[in-house]
Amino acid sequence: MPEAPLAEALYAGCMSGTSLDGIDLVVANLIDAVPRLIAARTLAIPGPLRSDLLTLSQAGADHLDLFGHCDVALAETIADGLNDLLSEHGIEAERILALGSHGQTVRHRPQGPHPFTLQIGDPNVIAERTGITVVADFRRRDMAAGGQGAPLVPAFHAALFTGAADRVIVNIGGMANITTLPAGQPEAAGGFDTGPGNVLLDAWTERELGQPLDAGGQWARQARPDPALLDAFLADPYFNHPAPKSTGREHFNLDWLQTRLDRSIAAAVVQATLTELTARSIAHGILNTAGMKPKQVMVCGGGRHNALLMERLEAALPHAELGTTDEVGLDGDWVEAVAFAWLAKLRLEMLPGNLPAVTGAAGSRILGAVYPGR
Repeated sequence: MPEAPLAEALYAGCMSGTSLDGIDLVVANLIDAVPRLIAARTLAIPGPLRSDLLTLSQAGADHLDLFGHCDVALAETIADGLNDLLSEHGIEAERILALGSHGQTVRHRPQGPHPFTLQIGDPNVIAERTGITVVADFRRRDMAAGGQGAPLVPAFHAALFTGAADRVIVNIGGMANITTLPAGQPEAAGGFDTGPGNVLLDAWTERELGQPLDAGGQWARQARPDPALLDAFLADPYFNHPAPKSTGREHFNLDWLQTRLDRSIAAAVVQATLTELTARSIAHGILNTAGMKPKQVMVCGGGRHNALLMERLEAALPHAELGTTDEVGLDGDWVEAVAFAWLAKLRLEMLPGNLPAVTGAAGSRILGAVYPGR
């Protein structure tokens, strides 16, 4: 009688030690108490990569130490804030099924040979301090599937805001992004980052006035945009790049602005021009990149409090009815936070949270990692 085949439980292992002399890979059968080696190989580490790893491995006053500090400090702030909020409203932590924590993006590089995105705010710390299950790291699975990892809120916008008329949701945060919603077709939603929202406006105000923002656009209202400077801003290739696309501070920042200020221009004129840039680039994204002429444009995010920006956006979209998401069911200050609570729910239900048509991912993916509470 022939012998029954041996049962097996194959596992792979990977180890790169502090010497950085190679990467050891093994495959072993762990069905019995004594592992049986099946295959093994040591990979040489390419010279440039080894040099970078050695640099990162050195302790001292480097960005890696700062990264770790901020990762925990931010998480502690989130956890303590959530605990205070629940206490204030008499809500027991046990009633919260999960916290969807986006964290703070510290780097977003969707282009290049190794695209990546990094958000900090250690979910382990949040789960430990609150006792609540945390869902975090929403973007990287989409990016691993070939997507931009952003924007992620269009799926939520589609579920909540699709209406009887063609509609666009505009979120104006640091960056601005849009969600296109054809009438009655949530499955046909699209979207992308249009470019800077408040990021340049706030940075310039902080630099010139020592204030965190130009409240209501009052400072910008004191001047008129400079046409030549606006053209220089709009000449950036990002604005005409086709979707899917996403961006961040890595691209649009004070250095980006400074390289385009090739002559002496009054600070208020620069602010007025930046306000026009945000409005024009959003409108360009809707009308040209998305190729849509919506009946309604609904704005959320902090940018909707900038009265001048809203006026300029309305002027740039003369055929659309401009409003805010407050008018269709959700306070615009909280749309993104609610969106990540919704994405956390999808994760616990093992449902996909990305829209491949938006991010460019190879397909629908379940987003986020789960960190159980106590």
